[in-house]
Amino acid sequence: MPWRRRRNRVSALEGGREEEAPPEAAAVPSALLTSPQQTEAAAERILLRGIFEIGRDSCDVVLSERALRWRPIQPQRPAGDSKYDLLCKEEFIELKDIFSVKLKRRWSVKQQRSGTLLGITLFICLKKEQNKLKNSTLDLINLSEDHCDIWFRQFKKILAGNHKKEATQVYYEKVEPLLKLAGIKTDVTIMEYEGHALSLLKECELQGFDGVQRLFTGMQTLEPSVVCVGGDGSASEVAHALLLRAQKNAGMETDRILIPVRAQLPLGLIPAGSTNVLAHSLHGVPHVITATLHIIMGHVQLVDVCTFSTAGKLLRFGFSAMFGFGGRTLALAEKYRWMAPNQRRDFAVVKALAKLKAEDCEISFLPFNSSDDVENNQSLSLPLDCNDQWQMIQGQFLNVSIMAIPCLCSVAPRGLAPNTRLNNGSMALIIARNTSRPEFIKHLKRYASVKNQFNFPFVETYTVEEVKVHPRNITGGYNPEEEEDETASENCFPWNVDGDLMEVASEVHIRLHPRLISLYGGSMEEI
Repeated sequence: MPWRRRRNRVSALEGGREEEAPPEAAAVPSALLTSPQQTEAAAERILLRGIFEIGRDSCDVVLSERALRWRPIQPQRPAGDSKYDLLCKEEFIELKDIFSVKLKRRWSVKQQRSGTLLGITLFICLKKEQNKLKNSTLDLINLSEDHCDIWFRQFKKILAGNHKKEATQVYYEKVEPLLKLAGIKTDVTIMEYEGHALSLLKECELQGFDGVQRLFTGMQTLEPSVVCVGGDGSASEVAHALLLRAQKNAGMETDRILIPVRAQLPLGLIPAGSTNVLAHSLHGVPHVITATLHIIMGHVQLVDVCTFSTAGKLLRFGFSAMFGFGGRTLALAEKYRWMAPNQRRDFAVVKALAKLKAEDCEISFLPFNSSDDVENNQSLSLPLDCNDQWQMIQGQFLNVSIMAIPCLCSVAPRGLAPNTRLNNGSMALIIARNTSRPEFIKHLKRYASVKNQFNFPFVETYTVEEVKVHPRNITGGYNPEEEEDETASENCFPWNVDGDLMEVASEVHIRLHPRLISLYGGSMEEI
């Protein structure tokens, strides 16, 4: 919200009342840091320094690598005025809490093209109590076009770079030194866009090469392999690309695959994203050094993979999926890509909970036959449909999860599917039927605790080999926020597949294929 007349800076950012904060008031939002220790920690290399009006004060404003700091400019300091000292105290905002920046202008009827420049507006994500987030604004007022243009371009550059450097930094600072020490030669390709891994691995010569996310790392060891440094979306894309390439090399039609062949090269996953469910589940911890050493030592295990198809046509390979709340949350998060990843995730969860909606579905599944000797089974695919074994449930569902791996993550340390293993030949089907918002939130909070997250009357769990999810409300489609532009086509439903958004208009068939890909990693007991 704009800064209002005679409003102190703290209340302006919080949206509080227009009254001055007393000296003892310490309820400053987490985005505003005012202690000397925090100020010293945030003091990085200075990028820009200038004068802006903030609120009603002319301020000395400093932009460093991690924070924006400001202090009111006063000609003379009254001696012994403690209240004055408080009002002149330096304040700052960490750059990670800024998710957008715009030029602030005043428009009039006579001005047809551009209005009168007033300054710069920063859009900030503030953390409130517990799980609540709030968006706010900070206006930096300066009428100079040149001055504001320099600052605006610098803010845009910072925001653009914040979300692209993590994987590259992780690789060159932590991974590459260990690989060099082990005598492993690498080729590195930075992934520039979604689908880059798919196009690269589709045509390249795989022998003697491998790849990575925002990083592809080609490794010339005794056995060539592929390594992905990145988050779940990048890791899943590389795994999907490797499996598609294997089908192509086997002469199979990639649009319709019933019995896929195993990927030719092993894949290493090094966690460097906002979520690292795949790497966390594979290694037991989201630890870069652990993941790198598994690759160096050649610790490989076979992992189960799912195929996702509709109307008999393959959509993709993957390890886990969520439909309903999980899909809607991801679709909302995709609208706020300019936010920092963790802020984007939290913001989307809050908005999805505010608009919690059940889907009218019919779910069919083939229960897991525990008598199958999966350990000794050399087949790469489960038997085809046996109609007499299929079961069907229908109704209003808030969320449907299908997971072939335990899906360990920071918000669910025991896993979203704690009873599932990497290669036991089965998937977890977890269904949350329609219930009240408070009860559903209790269920979500249980994932972070030691209590059983499934111990609710509206939650059902099954161990399955195949699942078909058929939305019956096929005319409604999905609009992630009715008052804004749609992010999905009118008749499509959003799915969260390994952190990637998949939009499908009709039934989705998920089938498990045991031990379809080799991944570097595993607990020490399995090595």
